Amino acid sequence: MEQYKGKNVLLLFFPFAFTGTCTAELCSTRDDIASYNNSNAQVFGISIDTRFTLGKFKAEQNLNFPLLSDFNKGVSTAYGCLYETFLGMNGVSKRSAFVIDKDGIVRYAEILDNASDLPNFVAVKEVLAGL
Repeated sequence: MEQYKGKNVLLLFFPFAFTGTCTAELCSTRDDIASYNNSNAQVFGISIDTRFTLGKFKAEQNLNFPLLSDFNKGVSTAYGCLYETFLGMNGVSKRSAFVIDKDGIVRYAEILDNASDLPNFVAVKEVLAGL
């Protein structure tokens, strides 16, 4: 992770790879990656999918940022963005956005209870522009 030292981070939690809203969100982020790069921000997508599923999803969607597997749900739990039950499954990441500055301080946090909602990317970009 040394290559990310000194960068701001946009951490995007999402429920599942290959689903409509998640695909739209991450492809929109892919298409707008220049604005995040211009804010010295590294984007990461994170879900409870396996790393194999995420690798296939990243390749099929030509995503230009890393996808991280939280299969054991430790990170989602630590960030407080885990559904107890979702679509009959236990422990699924809630769609969420966190901006973490280069010093490791969370500057923006948005946890959505409705999986079909998207984070407020205008607010995310405003926070990043101010860092």
